[in-house]
Amino acid sequence: MRKRILGKTNEKLSVVGFGGIILDGLDEKTAQKYIDAAIDYDVNYFDVSPSYGNAEEVMGPVLEKYRKKIFLSCKTDSYDYANVKKDLETSLKKLKTDYFDLYQFHAITEIREVDMIFSQGGIDALIEAREKGLIKYIGFSSHSQEAASAMMDRFDFDTIMFPVNFANWEKGYFGEIVLKKAKEKNMGIIAIKTLAKRKWLENENRGNLRTWYKPVENKEEAELAMKFTLSKGVTTCVSPNDFERFTWMCEIEKELDETLSENDMKKIHELIKELNPVFPLLKRD
Repeated sequence: MRKRILGKTNEKLSVVGFGGIILDGLDEKTAQKYIDAAIDYDVNYFDVSPSYGNAEEVMGPVLEKYRKKIFLSCKTDSYDYANVKKDLETSLKKLKTDYFDLYQFHAITEIREVDMIFSQGGIDALIEAREKGLIKYIGFSSHSQEAASAMMDRFDFDTIMFPVNFANWEKGYFGEIVLKKAKEKNMGIIAIKTLAKRKWLENENRGNLRTWYKPVENKEEAELAMKFTLSKGVTTCVSPNDFERFTWMCEIEKELDETLSENDMKKIHELIKELNPVFPLLKRD
């Protein structure tokens, strides 16, 4: 699988990343099957969080034998020094590793959360952890342009994890400002929601899908979505909470022409014409 440089870190990550949320609610045997498949696809970026149910518990024993060949990212949902430190220590034990390549503040949505991270010592806990060799890089994930911009203003983060999605970008103008700022700071950009299509309709049959949004429905749509996201200069696209679509992404990558053509954009605009994107619609300045 092709690799891209993660911002100023010089780390090379696979353009498809394994989202540990896929393992939420599964047993270790299934986790073994899924992670072995990811390794066979030459995926080296693995992402997980304490908020993903039992994902850390089943992921840890399986990843242990692969640890030296992968880039492992984890997160904290806390903001203050003591709890950020506690979250980190707990996740290290569950994932059976003595360090994380990347550790992130998770899902920063409001300015008050940004203020808490910097006033209650959360950032200090991660700086200290980096000095001790418990983490290599510091980043954050966000679903808010305002909060993401504020985070970047307050600290020299190595990475940002943010939605980079065809429907929201083209119809809702969501993401442009954030990515521009991240690139100016030479940050590594980790894309989420690549395969998001729209919001679920009320009482819509979701089948076996566990995603909180309706994802693309076939490999043709997935290919368009991946080409769009990769064209925006991101390093890697993290899979949604669906193993089948993760395999689509890996299989598509093998044959993917990253050039987003005029015809591709026509198809995307036709696809999003009647869609209600996942994130709020914004106005282009």
